[in-house]
Amino acid sequence: MYKLSTLLILFFFFFLSANAQTLIVTGFVKDTIQNKGVQNAVIALLTTKDSILYKFTRSDVNGSYSFKNIKPGNYIIMATHPYFANVVDNIEIPGAAMTIPPIALTSKSKLLAEVIVKSGNPIRIKGDTTIYTADSFKVSANANVEELLKKLPGIQVDKNGKITAMGEQVTKVLVDGEEFFGDDPGMAIKNLRADAVKEVQVFDKKSEQSEFTGIDDGKTQKTINLKLKEDKKKGYFGKIDLSGGLLKGIDSRYNNNILLASFKGKRKITGFLLMGNTGQDGLDWQDSEKYASENENVSMSMDDNGDISYSWTGGNSDEEPNVNTNDGFIKNINAGLQYSNKWNDKHTVNVSPKYNSQVYTNGLSRFTQTRIGDSLINENASVITNVNRYNVKVSGSYDLKLDSNNSIKLTLKANYYHTESEEDKESKSLSTTGTFKNESNKLLKIRSDKESVFASLIFKHKFKKSRRTLSLNTDWNLLNTAGTNYLRSFNQSYFNGLPSSFQDINQQKENDKSTQKFTSKLLYTEPLGKKYSLELAYEISYNTGLNDQVTHTYSPFSGKYDTPVDSLTNNFSQIIVINKPSFRINYSDKKIKLNIGSGFGFTHFDLNDKTLNKDYIRNYTNFFPSASLNYTYKNQRNLRFNYNGYTTQPAINQLQPLHNNNDYYNQYIGNPQLKPSFTNSFNISHNSYDFLKDRFMYQSINVRITSNSITNNRIVNLDSFKTITQPINTNGNLTINMYTGMGFKVKKIDTRFNIGPSFNYTKQAEVLNSKISYSKTMNANLNIYASRSKDKKYDITLYDNIRYTSNINSQSSLRNSYFSNTFGVDAIVYIKKVWSISTDYEWESRQKTAQINSNLNNHTWNAKLQKTFKKDEFTLYLKVSDILDQNVGINRSFYGTTFSEERNDRLKRYWLLGFAWNFKNNGPKAK
Repeated sequence: MYKLSTLLILFFFFFLSANAQTLIVTGFVKDTIQNKGVQNAVIALLTTKDSILYKFTRSDVNGSYSFKNIKPGNYIIMATHPYFANVVDNIEIPGAAMTIPPIALTSKSKLLAEVIVKSGNPIRIKGDTTIYTADSFKVSANANVEELLKKLPGIQVDKNGKITAMGEQVTKVLVDGEEFFGDDPGMAIKNLRADAVKEVQVFDKKSEQSEFTGIDDGKTQKTINLKLKEDKKKGYFGKIDLSGGLLKGIDSRYNNNILLASFKGKRKITGFLLMGNTGQDGLDWQDSEKYASENENVSMSMDDNGDISYSWTGGNSDEEPNVNTNDGFIKNINAGLQYSNKWNDKHTVNVSPKYNSQVYTNGLSRFTQTRIGDSLINENASVITNVNRYNVKVSGSYDLKLDSNNSIKLTLKANYYHTESEEDKESKSLSTTGTFKNESNKLLKIRSDKESVFASLIFKHKFKKSRRTLSLNTDWNLLNTAGTNYLRSFNQSYFNGLPSSFQDINQQKENDKSTQKFTSKLLYTEPLGKKYSLELAYEISYNTGLNDQVTHTYSPFSGKYDTPVDSLTNNFSQIIVINKPSFRINYSDKKIKLNIGSGFGFTHFDLNDKTLNKDYIRNYTNFFPSASLNYTYKNQRNLRFNYNGYTTQPAINQLQPLHNNNDYYNQYIGNPQLKPSFTNSFNISHNSYDFLKDRFMYQSINVRITSNSITNNRIVNLDSFKTITQPINTNGNLTINMYTGMGFKVKKIDTRFNIGPSFNYTKQAEVLNSKISYSKTMNANLNIYASRSKDKKYDITLYDNIRYTSNINSQSSLRNSYFSNTFGVDAIVYIKKVWSISTDYEWESRQKTAQINSNLNNHTWNAKLQKTFKKDEFTLYLKVSDILDQNVGINRSFYGTTFSEERNDRLKRYWLLGFAWNFKNNGPKAK
């Protein structure tokens, strides 16, 4: 009986096996040009659940292929061949033999090596680089790169032009790996055509030494590289866009842009001229940094969008006025040239001169509430600002490859700034019961000239032994400032609501300031095996500064500013020397790249108050640990960890014991006892892309813990609310940023969705009237995008940004919290292919707060009607901005125990009639 059962079971399995073998799937692969069979094409079946290879075969001489022993079900079929573009599709195999419809392969030479994927392949991940195929994302005719970036999952471009990728701000945009008009990200994305771009590559750009040695030093910049199509690198292209509108009540609006470019192989020549009074363009981010100088009197706060901002806190008599081109009214001229070329793969030159001019005016009203223990002080201020300034900037680089083992790169940047500004401010401070604290009326005029020079020289040498290198990097920075300001202010103080004292100030200040920094780093790498290597480095930094301020008050007897004010006059110098030896060990294989190391910093401070003939000498020792891990655990899936410890040196204005009384009731004085701060920075990021499901995900967490943080000690007179601020060192500062997002496409409704939650938390220490307090600010965001398009039919995007902001201070149990929301629609509809109507609408709502007792909502609606001619070469358009006449400029922020809301003047409803000529030659076809 047992033997019989065994025979029956064996016969049953043999019967099933025989039936399975009879299930045969056949097919045919052909060439789309000659319509003939393609030999040796690989045809693969993958499982739909996890994209694992199930079976594969090759086509025969006639292009035919077959699979045997196939289980019924749903599969992904992929056909590949070295000379043809890949094809991917979904198929269903029933429980019987079948013939798959013919697969048509297109020659790569015809498609310029671009891969066609029927189910969609717009994104791929290569190492730690995310690559978007530009043509997979539809944009309007003659669109620029900025419009293209707005379509890419994981990338946002806000209304201010700031680019964010995977939750981090993009600080550098390259074109074919080279700078485009210097470091200004806006120049490339606003002026290059989207149809000229083949790929958009997003990555963390490492320092030049890290790229050379292959050992990560933790210094990165979030970077976008625009890789151009081969046929767009030859010939010329350009754009001339002229528009204007006659208006009543305000100056007529105009906006004129000209861009000309000629590309020939490695040689690129580009020029631009931008003129307008619609706020189209201002200073780029790098210029803004130059004005404030590095780490100079900067405090950190968070606004209601969850953005961390750094604001100037006083201490410098040549303070640059703030210019935000979204607020106020501005006329600007912006012009530039760029020339880049490469010869014999040895010589690379890049030169870019630029000129920028701004005439700006703005009126703002500001409400500020400050909590001091159990007391609340409200300040209401109105400020009118007028600015007239220009800057000339020249940047260039020369890269020389001496031979296969040696190279030199020289980078030079020179900037000149001239500024003339006026600030007229009226303010009143009261208690919550209405008791007056102070009143002030001031006029501040500033005239300043600044010179900024940067030079960098890098020498790199490769030895015969692989991965053995030697490099020398030397940097020099110079910033000179000469300024004169005139201060005229009337200041009334109160005691118990009654006038107590009055200050009439009429002063002239002369300021002469110079800072220099010289840094040199020698670095050597030695291989320790196939996967290990060692880095040894020595860096020296020499930082000098001089700040000489002389203040005179006006004398009615002489009619001149000839009476010195000793308390506002000081000559101060500094020398800071840092010696930093370091080492790092690196491990690298196909999936894991790991390095760990440390540096040791020996810092010497030599500060000299020449006015008081007093020296301050300090010595500090710091430990600079660092580590990074890059783990590519699966194809197109990457996990990265970074840790870095670094110091921040106090600026000369924070060290110099000099009063700044530009605002009589908010004065600033430096502190020569300041120590450098030290920050431990941690980052974990993850990127993944599912090629077959067209699903993209990213996650990132950043944590910064700072000891000896340079924050403020504020001494406040509760009667007059006069505040003296001095920087001090505190502990307990913490910042946590978390970003995550997902992009996917729902094929049934042909709609792409992007969802991006984020979270920000800051814990900021502050000393108020000798009592330390901690301000905790939390911001949670949810960004949702949905887009759908049909070529030459329509393009619609919906987005919603929901924000929750909460702030609490250890001085009080009161929690400030509110919701805000921005909902928007961007749409374009094409009519008969040459007519189009585009519109964008945004509804912004802000919930009332403990300080502001009413909700605030506004609607912004813009529209544009255009017609194109001659295959989209010419465009005639009519544009109306702010149709509902509700454009407002409102900014809210929390800093320590202070809440602030600003309302700025803004350009409201206007129209423009314009004509644009987008021209290009086809150039020789790419081989």
